[in-house]
Amino acid sequence: MERALESEPLPPRAVDGLSPAQTAAVHAAIAGNRQLAGALLPILHALQKALGYIPAGAVALIAQELNLSRAEVHGVISFYHYFRREPAGRHTIYICRAEACQAMGSRALQAHAQKKLGIEMQQTTADGAFTLEPVYCLGNCACAPSVLVDGELHGRVDAQRFDELLGELP
Repeated sequence: MERALESEPLPPRAVDGLSPAQTAAVHAAIAGNRQLAGALLPILHALQKALGYIPAGAVALIAQELNLSRAEVHGVISFYHYFRREPAGRHTIYICRAEACQAMGSRALQAHAQKKLGIEMQQTTADGAFTLEPVYCLGNCACAPSVLVDGELHGRVDAQRFDELLGELP
């Protein structure tokens, strides 16, 4: 009987600051990607896909499993704007800040969006409804300025169209 118990896999160990579900998601992201060359980015992408962000408690576990320092893992997370360190709102709005969109008014659009939502870029409204993010090209330059709302691309967005888009959200 003891031999059978020894061969059974142990459940993932809990990590300080992570819920059991988050811990399981970190272990799954690592297990599914650790064999890849340069596994850190695929692990972070998988974790963000699963949880919507990279919890702070995941950094030490990922670093340990990949034999990296926590500073190396944190450095990658903080370098790429795509990775979130906090949960996003129910609706995520990306405003393009590339040159073509800036030339067509994205700075004014950004200012309007921040005022309308009462938040700065990379913040979430207090009610958890909206997260406002910068992006540096949506590949829609001919229809600038562009925004991505919950994964749907919109072009030629001005303040009025922005307000309309918000009004169309559930």
